[in-house]
Amino acid sequence: MPETADQAWPRDGANAAVGNHSAATDHPAAATTRPPSPWTTGPSPSVAERAPSTREPAPPTSSSPPVPARPHHPAPLPTLDDLLADRPAPPTGPARTGWRAALGRVSGGLIAPGPGPAELSHRLAVQSVQRSLRGPKTVVVVNPKGGAHKTTATLLLSATFGTHRGGYVLAWDNNETRGTLGWRATPARHTNTAVDLLRDLHRFDEIRSSRVGDLDNYVRSQGDAQFDVLASDEDAASAASIDADAFKRMHHTLSRFYRILCIDTGNNMRASNWRAAIDAADQLVIVSTIREDTSQSAAWLADALRATGHETLVENSVTVLAAPARTPDTALRDRLRRHFGKLTRAVLEVPHDPALVAGGPIAYDALTPASRTAWLQVTAAVADGL
Repeated sequence: MPETADQAWPRDGANAAVGNHSAATDHPAAATTRPPSPWTTGPSPSVAERAPSTREPAPPTSSSPPVPARPHHPAPLPTLDDLLADRPAPPTGPARTGWRAALGRVSGGLIAPGPGPAELSHRLAVQSVQRSLRGPKTVVVVNPKGGAHKTTATLLLSATFGTHRGGYVLAWDNNETRGTLGWRATPARHTNTAVDLLRDLHRFDEIRSSRVGDLDNYVRSQGDAQFDVLASDEDAASAASIDADAFKRMHHTLSRFYRILCIDTGNNMRASNWRAAIDAADQLVIVSTIREDTSQSAAWLADALRATGHETLVENSVTVLAAPARTPDTALRDRLRRHFGKLTRAVLEVPHDPALVAGGPIAYDALTPASRTAWLQVTAAVADGL
C-alpha cells in the first residue's frame, strides 16, 4: 500500500534530522532549510521544548526506598526556666579563711582576694551537704567486725549533717542487743533507748496528735551539733531485742520526724534487723580502719551483699578508710583504695585524731581541723548519693 504524506512524514523527518546533523556540520546554512512540521505553524520545537513523556515512572526498587518528607518541627521557644539556667554563677565573695582573709582584714577591705582552692572545696562540700532531698533518707554504716570505726563514723556523719543542715538528723544504734552509740554520745537527762521507744510507739501512730517534742524523752540531743541519738538497749539484765519487724515500725515512725537517719549496725549480718536496715538504705557507707583484719571484713561484706542481690547498693556506696595511727601503712592503704575503688562509688580517707582515741563521748568541736575537713568531704560524698 502506498504511504500517504502523513504516514511518511515522521520517517522522512527522522531521516532528515540525521541528514541535517551531517549537513549542519559541513554546511551550517543547510540546517535552516528543514521543512516545517505539519502539526505546528511555527518552527520545529527544540528538544527542551518537546512535551514530556507520558510513560509511567518505574516503580522504586527495594534497594532505594522512597524517602518520606521529614516533618518540620520548629524549635521550642525559650521559657523562664531557660533564662534562669543561663545565669552566670554567683560571685564567690572574698575569702573567709587563711592568709587571704587576713589580708582583707588588715587592709580594711581595700584588698579582698577571693577564696583559695581549699576554701572553694570546703564551700562546694557544704553545698552538697545542704542540698534539698526528695523525702527522708536513710544512711546505713556497715562492717561486720567490731572496732572498724562504725560508731565513730555514724556519729561524725550525723554531726556534720546536723551542723550544716540545721537539725532533723538522727543517729540510731540498730544493734539487736547492745551497742555503744549511746556511750559515745552526749548523755541526756533520761536513759531511755530504742526498746523504750518501741514499747511506746503507739503514742506516735496518730499523725495529727503526735509531736516531735514527744521524742525528746527517747532520744538524746547533741547540743550545738544539732542531731539526736537513739541508743540501743543498755539494760544488762534485759532480754529484749530488736528484730526486723520492730526496726521497720520504728523506721516508719521516725522517718516522719527526721530528714536524715544515720544507722549504726551490729556485727551480725544474719540478724533480721541488720537485713532490714540494708533493705531500707538509700546510701550505704562501708567503713574500715587501714588494717588487714577490718579491711578483709569489709571486703567480705561487699562480696556477700553483691551475692544476695544488692549489687547496685554496693556500687553506689561510699568507702571510708580511717587511719588507726598517725602514720598508717601506706602500702595497705593503696591496696584498699584500688580494691574498693573498683567496688564502690567513692573511697575517702579520714586521718587519725587524738580526740577519738579515748573512746569516750565524741565532741565534734574537739576534732582537729583536718578531721572536720575530712569528715565534711565524706558527708558530701554521701549526700551526693542521696
